[in-house]
Amino acid sequence: MSRSIRTRWAVPAVVGALALAGCAGAGSTSGGAASPSGGSAAPGGTVVLVTHDSFALPDALVSQFESDTGLTLDVRAQGDAGAMVNQLVLTKDAPIGDAVFGIDNTFASRAVDAGVLAPYQATLPDSAKQYTVGDSGELTPIDVGDVCVNADLEWFSKHDLAVPSTLEDLTKPEYKGLLAVENPATSSPGLAFLLATVGAFGADGWQGYWQELVANDVQVASSWSDAYYVDFSGPSSDGDKPLVVSYASSPPDEVPDGATSAPTTALLNTCFRQVEYAGVLAGAANPDGAKKVVDWLLSPAVQAAIPESMYMYPVDSSVALPTSWTKYAPLATKPFSVSPAEITAHRDDWIQAWTSLVVG
Repeated sequence: MSRSIRTRWAVPAVVGALALAGCAGAGSTSGGAASPSGGSAAPGGTVVLVTHDSFALPDALVSQFESDTGLTLDVRAQGDAGAMVNQLVLTKDAPIGDAVFGIDNTFASRAVDAGVLAPYQATLPDSAKQYTVGDSGELTPIDVGDVCVNADLEWFSKHDLAVPSTLEDLTKPEYKGLLAVENPATSSPGLAFLLATVGAFGADGWQGYWQELVANDVQVASSWSDAYYVDFSGPSSDGDKPLVVSYASSPPDEVPDGATSAPTTALLNTCFRQVEYAGVLAGAANPDGAKKVVDWLLSPAVQAAIPESMYMYPVDSSVALPTSWTKYAPLATKPFSVSPAEITAHRDDWIQAWTSLVVG
């Protein structure tokens, strides 16, 4: 499992800044050029997949897809999920690809409302149907991940202090100065944790909760990597905060070889669930190829590769997870949620309110 995958979450979650999206760089895994927008693609040829910067699947899976379909897969990264959606909105009249992967539920409604996606009803496993957005099939759920507070179990044991369990616990005096979070204006997990508090306490109650966290000396980092590696006291980190906003999938990465227990744990009563989607871009040069890409991302082989390649959970629950995940990385049974439409309507206002309240 590569720790480098985690750099995805250190990238700023571009919020309401369309101009920034125009600066997003592009990369390619196969070097093929995209066909002109709106043209008809020849059989086979190239299919361009637009993604966030941390799309990663084994080369063997890509080669098998190309062999099975006769297509060349050209993967083009456009920054984090927010930057990617902004870029797709800016270029919707001349789309920069055929398919997209990595639109998450914090930007899903914006992408649909902007008309950057074409309807495509992929065949979903039953376990994925709970994550659908709308009725027309523009977005196909591919993977999920829980953003949760993580705890350094060894620190709590050494200090003879009970590990907190709930969001409310984090405001108690005994946990004063122990929590590190990320700024939601500059960090995807920071935004997800803000949304967890909105889901838990409501649009009228989350600010009061954050006032309590501020009074309890919460520490704010600009990125996931700063919070986790600089502030957190876990085994792979250098800080003194035994609580940090990270992922339910973080603990397996902390287990030493040969160990039978994890030194950290995710607090599953503090989680917000992120969902990542794929779709066919409206006006794609190769829409048939794009549909094949979406279907491929739902295939058992790709779904099985997602945990160790992209540190997310497959939406197909029939796919076997790595042993370390089944033991140390369970998903939350009741994660907090906010509807994609509500996120789109209020995201910027919530971030501005949080910034005034917490940063000043």
